[in-house]
Amino acid sequence: MYQIKDLFDLDKTLASEYLSGFTYPWEALGGIKECIRALGKSLLAAEYEEIAPEIWAHKSAKIAKTASISAPCIIGEGTEIRHCAFIRGSALIGKNCVVGNSTELKNVILFDNVQVPHYNYVGDSILGYKAHMGAGSITSNVKSDKTPVVVKCGDEQMPTGLKKMGAMLGDFVEVGCNSVLNPATIVGRNSQIYPLSCVRGTVAENSIYKTGGEVVVKRK
Repeated sequence: MYQIKDLFDLDKTLASEYLSGFTYPWEALGGIKECIRALGKSLLAAEYEEIAPEIWAHKSAKIAKTASISAPCIIGEGTEIRHCAFIRGSALIGKNCVVGNSTELKNVILFDNVQVPHYNYVGDSILGYKAHMGAGSITSNVKSDKTPVVVKCGDEQMPTGLKKMGAMLGDFVEVGCNSVLNPATIVGRNSQIYPLSCVRGTVAENSIYKTGGEVVVKRK
């Protein structure tokens, strides 16, 4: 069962101190809103501007006028928020990220250099350093029967008590176009998801998730 230390380089996010207080990444989902509010108040005025109440953007960030951004939100250095991006609030977006056309974010932490550039939905999720989601790929964060989410890893199961949990993507994860990451999907560092995949459970680090659910170890 992957822990925060197994998935993420905590030096690559403003939420480092916050995340270090938890063992498993989904434990952090409930406090993202308050984490952003606390961090926002501590940001340097020389670097960040509060462009609207509880919406802080680095002065180097590029934000399209057509983007919709709700509080609380932090947008990091060098990040690009593109045309018609929809940020519903409780979004901590790191440095040099791309949030693209028609991409929707809600209750998320995006580490530095994350790209969600085309038609993505990312909700109740944490995306590690340099994670990338291909066009049309989404995180599904609610089970169809609306029961609490359970994280599964092989024969091991861990109840979360959460009704909403998307995906936890480790550093350098690549998600192929039009893939669906079902509730409580965990993808280990350096792994790759083929396009058009329907993923659930845990994908080991340094793996390739192929069409039909076959998982193989990456060749070095």
